[in-house]
Amino acid sequence: MEAWLMSAVNAVLAWLALPQVGLGAVFLVALVSATLLPMGSEPAVYALVRWQPEMFWPTVCVATLGNTIGGAISWWMGLGAHKAAERWRAHHGGEGGDAPPAGSQARHGRAEQRALAWLERFGPKACLLSWLPVVGDPLCAVAGWLRMPFWPCVLYMAIGKFGRYTVMTAALLWII
Repeated sequence: MEAWLMSAVNAVLAWLALPQVGLGAVFLVALVSATLLPMGSEPAVYALVRWQPEMFWPTVCVATLGNTIGGAISWWMGLGAHKAAERWRAHHGGEGGDAPPAGSQARHGRAEQRALAWLERFGPKACLLSWLPVVGDPLCAVAGWLRMPFWPCVLYMAIGKFGRYTVMTAALLWII
């Protein structure tokens, strides 16, 4: 890597590791990364803990809090989308717009039906998987769309996200 780039990366990581900036930065990055934006918070968590190992638990807890609040925001977005769709259907007499392409309903319909049935079967406990890459953030939004109970969903999100941050950060510290 170019020397100037490595120097810049080290300067940013050192800034993030400052106690007065680090936890706030970790909270913000964790919150934003839990929305539907494609972003990861693990590098910020790892950077702070790498430079200040005594900050392991405060960093994991702050990241969990930020990421859980971001998951709750996604839940509310899913609920809002559901309500908007209901209003649209009520206003338009339940009529859809253009018909889907031939075969797409059958191809996507069965998979979507199985996924929705699985989510409804497990209920809020499915939010334990909100820590998973790619599917975790949309899972929170779908929980809101399905009108799963908010607080149980948030509790399960927090448990899953806390486990992820604890295991991933400890593993990264051990490996690197």
